[in-house]
Amino acid sequence: MTRVAVLAGGVGAARFLDGLVRVVEPSDVTAIVNVGDDMEWAGLHISPDLDTVTYTLADLVNPETGWGLRGESRRTLERLSELGGPDWFMIGDLDLATHLYRTHRLTQGDPLSAVTRDFTARIGLECVITPVTDDRLRTVVRTDAGELAFQDYFVRRRAADSVHALRFDGADSAKPAPGVEEALRSADAIVIAPSNPFLSIDPLLSVPGVRDLVTSNRSKVAAVSPIIGGQAVKGPAADILQSLGHDVSALGVARIYAELADIFVLDETDAALASTIEAETGMRVVVMPTLMTDVETKMALASGTLEAALDVA
Repeated sequence: MTRVAVLAGGVGAARFLDGLVRVVEPSDVTAIVNVGDDMEWAGLHISPDLDTVTYTLADLVNPETGWGLRGESRRTLERLSELGGPDWFMIGDLDLATHLYRTHRLTQGDPLSAVTRDFTARIGLECVITPVTDDRLRTVVRTDAGELAFQDYFVRRRAADSVHALRFDGADSAKPAPGVEEALRSADAIVIAPSNPFLSIDPLLSVPGVRDLVTSNRSKVAAVSPIIGGQAVKGPAADILQSLGHDVSALGVARIYAELADIFVLDETDAALASTIEAETGMRVVVMPTLMTDVETKMALASGTLEAALDVA
């Protein structure tokens, strides 16, 4: 049995997890997922990162987008638009059922972690998928246009604004969801998935106790770079690195994760940075292909990352 905890958010994390559950027993994997992206839309509680991870691992995700459900229709959203309702957030008809289920359970007083556990069990997943907290946590983005709720910045305004700072509303009083602390304490390996360091990983670390548990287990933590050749595989990570004054490269990401992880997984494209990263951060760099284009590359990245983490641990 090899217990693995993964700090996760977004499409990159979902794809990494899809590879991981194919190389270890799924029941030994705990995905600790960002909820800073959560929002209330048309009276419904939306949890985009939880859904992306869940749909991907259940082989239900839309392969063209990396989010949402395969075979979606948009008739409800089209009708809502005709009625003058909020139509800027892309909700499909099948996806709507997930949000109705979640919102109904939450209004009955069930915590988000319990709702997620029951939902994932119902669709046949064996791994543990949990929000980092059951408490309200929201990412707020400071831009030239003022402070924006995350989905206003990311979806409504298409991440076009320069990011000057981030804060995580509710973090001070949030508590880790049940099982999160134990998963981090008992893990044989902890992986920081190839997610946006600012929008996906920082919200997780903002919950009191989570960062401390990661840093105290640094010897068995591996971080996978989401930057390849100075570009983000998906999303605005490169733009945010630049706007916040970091080097727009895998080196810039390594510097951010130096206190958290002992191992840094670098794509072959950036192999020339390995010696600099090791000298500056003290991390051990592992070079391998990190672009996950199919099941085989997902599995290879997950296996290589896990092997490196277990070797150090």
